[in-house]
Amino acid sequence: MLEPSNNDELPVIPGKRYFTIGEVSELCAVKPHVLRYWEQEFPQLKPVKRRGNRRYYQRSDVLTIRQIRSLLYDQGFTIGGARQQMTTDGKPEELVLGDVVQDMIRELEAVLAMLKS
Repeated sequence: MLEPSNNDELPVIPGKRYFTIGEVSELCAVKPHVLRYWEQEFPQLKPVKRRGNRRYYQRSDVLTIRQIRSLLYDQGFTIGGARQQMTTDGKPEELVLGDVVQDMIRELEAVLAMLKS
């Protein structure tokens, strides 16, 4: 079976409240051991654990996994880059760029002060 390269090709998420790791594996075209690894790498991914330490994912977890999958497989991010992208996704891009610009201005002002002295 070919693995879909794009999230548009993934199956529709059923209207259930909880999904097992096997179901999520099929919905996201990612093997279960990869899902367990991603839980360690991405703090946003916290499935509910019940009896016998079994994982139960909610719809929001499935959407998060699809986003991680897209960052890693489609957009070519590393694990670290995808983790950083996931944390900056909470902020609008303008605010993230604004922070970068403000940092550059501070650094340039410090260099200018050093040159003047």
